[in-house]
Amino acid sequence: MKGALAALFLFLSLPSIAAAEVSFQRGQLVFETKGGERITFDVEWALTAEQRARGLMERPALPDRTGMLFDFGETRMVTMWMANTPESLDMIFIDETGRIVRIAERTTPLSESIVASGEPVRYVLEIRGGHAAELGLDKTARLVLPLDLPR
Repeated sequence: MKGALAALFLFLSLPSIAAAEVSFQRGQLVFETKGGERITFDVEWALTAEQRARGLMERPALPDRTGMLFDFGETRMVTMWMANTPESLDMIFIDETGRIVRIAERTTPLSESIVASGEPVRYVLEIRGGHAAELGLDKTARLVLPLDLPR
């Protein structure tokens, strides 16, 4: 019985252990609106498969103008989900030229439903749910490239 309890404790603590093992470098990215306004975000870079799998799971609400940029390293169809993500997010799907191809607004927390890019993309920026509309960030804005990604 003692061994079973120890195994259960270890199993229940694995998500927090896994979260602690995945670290992210930080940086900035900028969008330019059709009117020429520049919108800057402080982001964590999700560059590896391990980082992209962890994403913003189990994180509290994001402050304004912060987020996580997922770089898939190539242009392809992308699917995301909200499993283990307790706060609503806006998912901004961006192609290799910096064009926003889709904004999935106010995604459902903790949902395992798939959120698809709809067309091939290179990047996905996740920010606080509703924040894209608050900032006036829409499909006419462009991500300023090249990005200064850590490698």
